[in-house]
Amino acid sequence: MDLFPRAGQRAASQGGILEGANPSHYNPKDPITLFIIQAGIIIIFCRLLHFPLSKIRQPRVIAEVIGGIILGPSVMGRIPGFKAAIFPDASLPNLSNVANLGLILFLFLVGVEVDMRLFLKNFKVAASVGAAGMILPFGLGCAIAYGLYEQFKSEPGTVHVSLGVYMLFIGVAMAITAFPVLCRILTEFDLLSTDVGLIVLAAGIANDVTGWVLLALTVALVNAGTGLTALWVLLTGIAWVVFLVYAIRPAFLWVLHKSGSLQNGPSQSIVTLTLLLVLASSFFTGVIGVHPIFGAFLIGLICPHDGGFAIKLTEKLEDIIGALFLPLYFALSGLSTNIGLLDDGITWAYVIGVLACAFFGKLIGGTIAARLCKLVWRESFTIGVLMSCKGLVELIVLNIGLQAKILSVRVFTIFVVMALVTTFATSPLTQTIYPPAYRRKLELWRAGEIDWDGNRLAPSDDSSVGDGSYREKRRSGDIRKLLVYLRLDSLPGLFTFMTLLSEKDGDQTVTKVHPKQEQDDTTAADPSIPQKKPLEVHGLRLVELTERTSSVMQVSEVDELAQRDPLVNVLHTFGQMNNVAVSGSVAVVPESSYGEAMTNKALDLSTDMILVPWIEASEGSELARTVTNEHRDPVFTTGMHSAFMQEILANRSCTAAIFVNRGFGAASHRQPREGGPGLRRNISAFSLTSARDKAVFAPIADRSHHIFFPYFGGADDRAALRFVLQLARNSNVTATILHASPTPSAKNAVTETTSSAAAEITELPATQPSGLNKLLHRVHQSRAEPTTTSPSKVPSASETAPNSDRAFFTTLRDSLPLALKPRVLFTDAPPGNSDAITTALELANAEVGQSPKNAGDLIVVGRVHEPHILAAQGGVLSPVREDYGTALYSSAGWDMKKSLGGVAERVVRGNTRVSVLVMQAGGGTGEDFS
Repeated sequence: MDLFPRAGQRAASQGGILEGANPSHYNPKDPITLFIIQAGIIIIFCRLLHFPLSKIRQPRVIAEVIGGIILGPSVMGRIPGFKAAIFPDASLPNLSNVANLGLILFLFLVGVEVDMRLFLKNFKVAASVGAAGMILPFGLGCAIAYGLYEQFKSEPGTVHVSLGVYMLFIGVAMAITAFPVLCRILTEFDLLSTDVGLIVLAAGIANDVTGWVLLALTVALVNAGTGLTALWVLLTGIAWVVFLVYAIRPAFLWVLHKSGSLQNGPSQSIVTLTLLLVLASSFFTGVIGVHPIFGAFLIGLICPHDGGFAIKLTEKLEDIIGALFLPLYFALSGLSTNIGLLDDGITWAYVIGVLACAFFGKLIGGTIAARLCKLVWRESFTIGVLMSCKGLVELIVLNIGLQAKILSVRVFTIFVVMALVTTFATSPLTQTIYPPAYRRKLELWRAGEIDWDGNRLAPSDDSSVGDGSYREKRRSGDIRKLLVYLRLDSLPGLFTFMTLLSEKDGDQTVTKVHPKQEQDDTTAADPSIPQKKPLEVHGLRLVELTERTSSVMQVSEVDELAQRDPLVNVLHTFGQMNNVAVSGSVAVVPESSYGEAMTNKALDLSTDMILVPWIEASEGSELARTVTNEHRDPVFTTGMHSAFMQEILANRSCTAAIFVNRGFGAASHRQPREGGPGLRRNISAFSLTSARDKAVFAPIADRSHHIFFPYFGGADDRAALRFVLQLARNSNVTATILHASPTPSAKNAVTETTSSAAAEITELPATQPSGLNKLLHRVHQSRAEPTTTSPSKVPSASETAPNSDRAFFTTLRDSLPLALKPRVLFTDAPPGNSDAITTALELANAEVGQSPKNAGDLIVVGRVHEPHILAAQGGVLSPVREDYGTALYSSAGWDMKKSLGGVAERVVRGNTRVSVLVMQAGGGTGEDFS
């Protein structure tokens, strides 16, 4: 088809493929069709490669470069006609222009990501590690540059440069560190809060800025015809930096203050202004003989980080740059790479030599400098390994050298291989040298809690108290340190628990007197009255860490993020008004590490209990989406919420509580208005402001709570019973504590029931998951053994446990303080019941939820119970189906049972009117340093 108008035609034909046109044919007057094909192939190919590489924690730049290499002359370029059809030489300038525009914007984001405040705070150690990490590889690079210069200087595609300029460029390529990739690795391995992370990040900033300055000098020397011209280029560049810092930056800050962008984030006008500054600075540094990317980098450096402006600005730009522009640029690097040129021994010798100089130069220099800063050897080696990461910054440097014709395609390929290997090796080496268990051990060793071998040291105030006694004391004491998972939709229930546990004493209220008035003895506080230690509550906000640059920046600025986080500030205000000592923090971690973040914080704070709200599947956290990305609650993906709960429950260092909130402390928002049709309203960021629902919630006149607790026995129930009695100290709380153990007749039926259950287990379908079959087999073994017990055998733990549980229940009932007796009722299950759980549920439904105008009722249950309790529920398969049987039919039910336990799951599903608190007792240190 002729795309150009013939004689007599007014316009080109628009029929396209319908008229037989070839869409991959390059038309210089209409290049967009082929560009779309090229961009689509590159993006899809790179994404497909990144999926398996992400499983081994490799950055996306690895997939993008490998994708370019595969699409280039090394692999697919060898297919006859592939390059001419998809990547013809005439089309590459258009692809390169788009990719270089993306590179300019990306270097701007790199400058925004660099927070010079961090470097200044850690100037001494950052300067020493950064300098040592550059000097040694720079020297080794200059040494090997001599051989590269002599061996490959006459290759096609290069221009003659002096040996000094060539050595300077190779030295910079060896010495530079990939700061953006480094930030992502530190964030992914949760190292930014450690000494290693702070040192590497600060040194990386110094290394990055110094490397770009040296590279700008190198480009100026290459582009300048004489030494005098190079000097003028250098002086002009310095003058431009001074102009940006002392003229443009103050004016830019003034505009941001006047427009409110520092507080509220950049508007579209501010984003436009910023991009114009980026393009203007890039234009200037380009026309004076320095690469345009340096101008963009400088504008990024002068952008303020106050009020989260840098993060919010990055959020506006990062997706289009990371999803479209960067894959094109790094795929172009791969298209320029030809592995086939590494075809002789001397070339491979230089590959190994360049790789050794780059890796060991960084490793040795960074390790020695870190060791001189008094870090242990494994920390020092980790710093050396991290500083050896090259990544995308190295590829940018190499592309500049290739475009300036300093490097031939063969030498460019040598350095691309080096960049890929060093970047690929950084993550696994870091994980091997500096694993989380070793980091935890090092923290406790420096805190004086363990010796170097991992053995716990006795408390300094009482060396005779052993570790077991200490844990038992924690289990038997009150909850005075509480760690809560802060979520917007769970604040009413969390605040209610804080109020009930705070134990405010009205007798200690002191009447305030004006400072200038004389204070008499009647208004002075009585020093003889002992002041109770206030409840300590620490709230932890979890923000999902993604691949976005803004997410990584949140980690490096997490302290400022916590200061302006609305939920943390609400927690602080509530604590000040209710005599509760509170603190709050924000953790930016991957979704898969939420549980680890909670348990690590509990270990750091030595908390008595972790309180986590249960997020039901129907709660899409819809309201959370109406707030900004920076502060919204995370919405768990399929299966991740169960994994989050399981990881918290696996930590036995303290008591864990899962709270299923159904209006505890606040009126339920799920109930429709009386008299209305009960239509469902979907809330969104747009419909929220236009809503016309005028429903007003009056203050709660009846602030009472009623708690129902069925006591079956076991460690979890004993911990729950202590907690219920602690809540009952509040005058607004009444409690019913039911001893729900089965009657003696039911206990005698346990042996027969378990035998029948074991027989029926063997008849389960063979299609069950292998892990579940193993679990059922263990249940079969453990529950079938009592049938062979002889009368003379010593009673097992399951036989003696009911007696100890009954004694514990009786002791607490008989020692109940007089102040609690009018509000706490201890009772036994009705005689003759054979199904303890069903009986408890019936009694609970009869008691709780009967006062709809009060502040909410609560059912408290233990999470894990002994098999002899569940076996007495009646029905042959009761013990098996209670614990595991629902998994055969419903994955959602299996997740709930696995997290809450069998009894709690029945309570949650059997009574939807009241809130449920599921408790698991702590019983160990939670530490493993083996």
